[in-house]
Amino acid sequence: VATSEAELPRLITLYERGIANGVPVELLEPARLRDFEPHAKALRAIHSPSTGIVDYGEVVDAMARELRAAGVAIETDARVTAITRTGDGLELAGRRLAVRARRLVNCAGLYSDHVARLAGARPDVRIVPFRGEYYMLRPDRRALVRGLIYPVPDPEFPFLGVHLTRTVHGDVEAGPNAVLAFAREGYRLGRVSPRELAGTLAYRGFWRMARRYWRTGTYEMYRSLSRAAFARALQRLVPEVTSADLTRGGAGVRAQAVSPDGSLVDDFRIVTGPDAIHVLNAPSPGATASLAIGRHIAALATETFRRV
Repeated sequence: VATSEAELPRLITLYERGIANGVPVELLEPARLRDFEPHAKALRAIHSPSTGIVDYGEVVDAMARELRAAGVAIETDARVTAITRTGDGLELAGRRLAVRARRLVNCAGLYSDHVARLAGARPDVRIVPFRGEYYMLRPDRRALVRGLIYPVPDPEFPFLGVHLTRTVHGDVEAGPNAVLAFAREGYRLGRVSPRELAGTLAYRGFWRMARRYWRTGTYEMYRSLSRAAFARALQRLVPEVTSADLTRGGAGVRAQAVSPDGSLVDDFRIVTGPDAIHVLNAPSPGATASLAIGRHIAALATETFRRV
């Protein structure tokens, strides 16, 4: 939904992009928007009837069942601490087990740059973790949202912005924001890793990013601490939402690749070598597009490793 005149050109661009890609979308005036989301407010909006939602935990469980049925071993709680090259491939050492392989595909997310360096690559970006925090609408206020209500993306930031989502279970999520996490797995404000935080603060790209976006970063931190500020952001989409309607929900951590010049990488960054592929950045919507991304990486692996 476009809630200001400045957002209208970007909304039209998104609509035209959808049409060009064969996506069934409809450009809505305010009266037509109320047919779909009676409580939303906008100057204009795009309706995407083919958009759906899933329980992604169930999706991942289904993938795991199919992989195991095909003979794949899935090892969890198996952090890689060292990678060495042997005469016939690579050896990945961890605290719990060691794995030998001829080829490596690194999709380690929050630790993708770390694993790449262990394998001898020199990634030109560093992962900076951003926590995305959610609120939930109280059960008696869920009727304010029928489906999914998103703002027009800000081209300055590779984040979706605070939005409202009715889940497959009937809950309504509100969020996320984007605040610096003090650990790569900093899913809570109090989770701090001194070593990982020191690594972030020692990276010159972080300070250049901070100088460029300090106003936005300060506001995001304030909104993290203030439920009223979070509610005001949601009121741009649904004016009837109040801070009393919100209860704390969960959080995720985004593995944001940051370049040495401080820019936020908003496209895929994949580094290939003779025996390894490193996926250093997979921008949102990574989960939604995971099957297509997987097919792309598999094809890239087939082509890259065939040359060796």
